[in-house]
Amino acid sequence: MEKKRKTRHGQVTSAKMDKTAVVVVESRRKHPLYKKVVTHRAKFKAHDENNICRAGDKVRIVETRPLSKQKRWRVAEIVYRAEEV
Repeated sequence: MEKKRKTRHGQVTSAKMDKTAVVVVESRRKHPLYKKVVTHRAKFKAHDENNICRAGDKVRIVETRPLSKQKRWRVAEIVYRAEEV
């Protein structure tokens, strides 16, 4: 039986490292006491084997085994391609 892996959708903020993309995942949730909607941001370093990600791309990342000190995710697919400047 295959293990269900966590997936996240986020935006690439940096793709300057070799085979690595920094992905910011945003989630909006209501504050438990004040009931105001708060945006929570988390940064993940994701493995990008072929260096195809660019800053601004929307991607889906999947949890994987530790690949380095900080990389525990890999880019599964590019959902939306950012415009080239």
